[in-house]
Amino acid sequence: MKKRLIIGLTLFLILTTYRSQNLFLDIKFNVEEIIIENSFIYNKKDIKKDLISIYNTNLLFLDTQLIQKILVKKKFIQSYEIKKIFPNTLKIKVFEKKPLAVLQNKKRKFYFTDNKDFVNFNDLGGYEDLPIVFGKKKNFKIFYSELNKINFSIDRIKKFYLYESDRWDLYTRQDKIIKLPIKDYHISLKNYLNLRTDKNFDKYQIFDYRIKNQLILK
Repeated sequence: MKKRLIIGLTLFLILTTYRSQNLFLDIKFNVEEIIIENSFIYNKKDIKKDLISIYNTNLLFLDTQLIQKILVKKKFIQSYEIKKIFPNTLKIKVFEKKPLAVLQNKKRKFYFTDNKDFVNFNDLGGYEDLPIVFGKKKNFKIFYSELNKINFSIDRIKKFYLYESDRWDLYTRQDKIIKLPIKDYHISLKNYLNLRTDKNFDKYQIFDYRIKNQLILK
């Protein structure tokens, strides 16, 4: 009696397991919907169009490298997260580089981003009022790092101009001109930060720090 019961339970487990596997394989988990999140620079519809080859791909066997090959072409996408939502949805959350300035060197233009990267310029909507940099990539990357160290926001600057002597002039959004020395310009910038809120200096347009330990006001 016990023997028959054991055999019966064994057969039941085998049959039910076999059926569940067949049922599982019969279900199609093909991608029917792609959700794009956190995309502000790129149009979500355009990203979906680029991912058209992913549609009808089985979520279980989806090769994420295919997605990587597509998204890596979009230079403002720094990283992304993929989430499979069964039975048929793929959610992609992108993390974009933020344009901080437009750099122009001779006839070429680039966006300078928050991760100190340069991306070819291509008229992005919503970024028309960025500071303009006239200079070389390497020089501005170093200069930007120095600005960060003293908490000098580049948003307050309208134009950066680099001379051949590697000296910077800054044109502020309040129509002030800051003429910096070649060396130790961070000291001059700190001084300007202290003076800019002092009403006694409102009447001056030019803050000239080119001579060491001197400030000439005009």
